[in-house]
Amino acid sequence: MPSVSRRYAATTSRFDRPSGRVDEGLAAPVVLMVSGGADSTALLVLAATSTLDIDDGRGPSRVARERLHVLHVNHGLRGLDAEEDEEFVRDLAGRYGIPCTIRRIDVAERAARSDGNVESAGREARYAEAARLANELSEKFGTARSAARILTAHTADDRAETFFMNAIRGTGAAGLSSIPRRRNRIVRPLLDRTHAELCDLLRMRGVVWREDATNADTRYLRAFVRHEVMPVALSRNPRVVSSLSTTCDILSDEDAYLTSVAARALRDLTRGEGEGLVVLDANRLAATEVAVARRVVRAAILSVCPEARLEARHVASVLAAVAARGGSTNIPLGAEARVEHGLLAIRARTDGSSLTPSWLEVPGRLELPDGRVLLARIREAPAGVDVVAHARSHALEWSGESVLLDALAAGVDPVRGGRLWVDAPRAGELLCPLGMHGQSKKLSDLLGETHMARSDRARVPVVHASPTGAIVWVAGVRADERARCTAQTRWLLELTVAPAAEAPCAML
Repeated sequence: MPSVSRRYAATTSRFDRPSGRVDEGLAAPVVLMVSGGADSTALLVLAATSTLDIDDGRGPSRVARERLHVLHVNHGLRGLDAEEDEEFVRDLAGRYGIPCTIRRIDVAERAARSDGNVESAGREARYAEAARLANELSEKFGTARSAARILTAHTADDRAETFFMNAIRGTGAAGLSSIPRRRNRIVRPLLDRTHAELCDLLRMRGVVWREDATNADTRYLRAFVRHEVMPVALSRNPRVVSSLSTTCDILSDEDAYLTSVAARALRDLTRGEGEGLVVLDANRLAATEVAVARRVVRAAILSVCPEARLEARHVASVLAAVAARGGSTNIPLGAEARVEHGLLAIRARTDGSSLTPSWLEVPGRLELPDGRVLLARIREAPAGVDVVAHARSHALEWSGESVLLDALAAGVDPVRGGRLWVDAPRAGELLCPLGMHGQSKKLSDLLGETHMARSDRARVPVVHASPTGAIVWVAGVRADERARCTAQTRWLLELTVAPAAEAPCAML
């Protein structure tokens, strides 16, 4: 029985869709992923002869035959059996007049190049080929890619097995929600049916299917769950498959809600972002409900490094650093997270030459990845001296590698000191370059005018009043007009970027 949310969606989605989108959907391709087993054979038969709910707003209905296209992926793992599976699927599709595409993938070789998990490599290969075929057919049909559907033959049994598999591995709510009814273009219209029901349907229609011998090999986790775990669970509760399906629907709905809450929290907590980088307010994150905080950290890490091998312990270590108000941790394949000065910086690991966003204490120093040092100190303006001319001559003497600014205008307390935020250039940033009388300019345009290589521009330290504040100084390039010295300036902020060997001299 579909969940309440599922029934609600079925009754409302047809009215919620923008006009014109449904018609396009009715002409878009529908790819059937068919292995030749009982479940996928039943999917093909039902798609060709009966009604299916493919989540297009129409509920259970017939799918136009011209939209259907069968995909079979030969993994190259089972020799002659795999060849016979391929021939069976081709003949079955031909019997119902449905075009069939066969794709051959060396899954064993793919698994050897990654983590050795053949099941995972095969699954990734199948979905990649299905997406490629859906895109090719969408172009041929002249419909939007998003309107296409990719149907898999997952059943209620598969959902229950996946629940136990993920529980054995260790997972969160997303894993326990098991197989979703829909993810983007992928739809699973048989989730409310059991494997036994589909086998009975095929027998009634006189349709045979193929059996995969590896399904009995309990060295594979799914086969272990199917043959060792499920019989025990069924002995205690004959309706365990139906019960777990309902549980998965509930968990899926709650997971979707928490995901949306976490997405809003991530936007609110973000203090800066760039290529391979996101900076969050660590103090506010520490005060966030832990269920949401976990998801915020997970989403932030995956936003900068989608390939990261993220486990619960990695998220926990980041949150531990946040709670301790300091520390760092590495995430396999490959991001790093660092907490300091009230901020959590998560960045994709690179060759080490990129600038890591950091606070610069005033007075203080900050070591840069290229071996230079950024220095800051407060000086009192010399008595009886034209401060504007003094600042100009200082910049000339240091060839732009050091600058004198108005400390108060830069947001630094001349008595207590303070700190400034140092980051790499970010896309879309604006400043008011000194000498342009308050006119704004894109930072990218300013750096372009220096004629330095693009790779070097990414390593230019940009000093800000705060993570979201105005630019104070583009180190070695130009100061911001709003922080310039005036005749009324009493306290000078001296910023210098210099080789490490010369840095002590700069502070004298």
